[in-house]
Amino acid sequence: MAALSVNVLTVYMFLTVFFLPGVWAECTKKSYLHMNAPKKLEALSGSCLIIPCSFDTTTGNGGKKFDSRRKIIGVWIKSNSNFVNNPSNVIFNSSNQTNIYPMKIIGNLTQKNCTTLFSNLTTKYTERYYFRIENGEFKVNDICNNIEIKIHDSPQRPIIEFPDDLKEKTSVSITCSAPTPCPLSPPELTWNLQPDSQRQTETNTDGSFTTKIQKNITLSDTHDGFTIRCSARYPVNEGPPKTAETLQTLSVSYAPKNTSASISPSGSGLAVYWVNLTCSSKAKPAINNFSWFRSSKDGDQKVAEGETYSLNATEGGAYYCVATNDLGNQTSPKIDLIVAVAPIFNNIMFGGAAVIIILIFLIIWIWWFRKIQRQQQQQLANALDPSQVLNSEDNLHYGEVNFKKRSEDSSASPQDTSPQQETVYADVKVSQRGNSSTPAADKPEDVYAQVKKK
Repeated sequence: MAALSVNVLTVYMFLTVFFLPGVWAECTKKSYLHMNAPKKLEALSGSCLIIPCSFDTTTGNGGKKFDSRRKIIGVWIKSNSNFVNNPSNVIFNSSNQTNIYPMKIIGNLTQKNCTTLFSNLTTKYTERYYFRIENGEFKVNDICNNIEIKIHDSPQRPIIEFPDDLKEKTSVSITCSAPTPCPLSPPELTWNLQPDSQRQTETNTDGSFTTKIQKNITLSDTHDGFTIRCSARYPVNEGPPKTAETLQTLSVSYAPKNTSASISPSGSGLAVYWVNLTCSSKAKPAINNFSWFRSSKDGDQKVAEGETYSLNATEGGAYYCVATNDLGNQTSPKIDLIVAVAPIFNNIMFGGAAVIIILIFLIIWIWWFRKIQRQQQQQLANALDPSQVLNSEDNLHYGEVNFKKRSEDSSASPQDTSPQQETVYADVKVSQRGNSSTPAADKPEDVYAQVKKK
């Protein structure tokens, strides 16, 4: 309770300095009291509400004036400032020990500070409220100004704030704030941007309060797409704290990052071998230009523009690309392109070997075919030509033939029995032995033989 009294005194002293008299314009000529307070306040059921309030007065009818030396009574009226016909609308009177609503003026009325603590809130307290001053004979209502108070069962969401235009390498302040209807029991704020952040409660221009946490960061491309999560936990009189949460995603612009060049073959042949060089990069806003360069001993030379560069692989060398957007550019590491002589040479060697193998098989086939053809021709010739009769001396056969006379010739004289040799000429046809199936030649050969008669 002592701590609550100290907090109330602190708020009272602040509001005494914050609200200066005479800052409000006259509502009407008939109003002699002008209250300075927010037009609208929202609070959480089960919690409390600080109503920041100050007032100014003008001389009333009959020269009646406000005199701070006299006793000052503050009165709160709901719904309608004219309470004569509805006395039950008077829900608080600072001179009473007991009031209908749990309210207490914590401001110093002698200094025209009417700041009020509204405790143990419920939704039935949602209403319009008017203020009245009773100071001796000076008793007036503010008929022009009132406060609309709304009591909710759920807390309002915290608010995450940062600049609209976020760019890398710039330092920005990011704030998470939550409405604080009762600075005596401020909400606890937590977020994923920084653990254990120190909260602070500040006063707004209308006298209401806000609790916030803040962090200064230097932006980079890693913050792009990062979602900030901020939670506000409000303590209440009964039950667990009530929590509200807000999510906000950062959108950070940055120059090209992770720029790289890659190579991929797009085709090959015996005479030409083409490749594609592709440049890739991450940037926000998007890349608006890709440039390709070739390094040589004479210096770097720009060779093309565009995300992809197609070239003959015989154009070897070191290549790199430069990616550019509205915020800057970045150069990729160099890639070495080896002259595509080996693939062409391999293709030529492979083609030549294939031709040689084909020629060898062709020669072998022709030789085999001719061999078979000769054999077939020889067999056909042997089947169709007559056998030749031998013309050498071996073909001349000599023989002796003995003839014996029949029995009736047995009476012949012995001297007649002596063998007599007689030459007989015979015409003999000889068949060739080698091939029995071949018919004998029709040409006769002369065979001589000696024949002996008996």
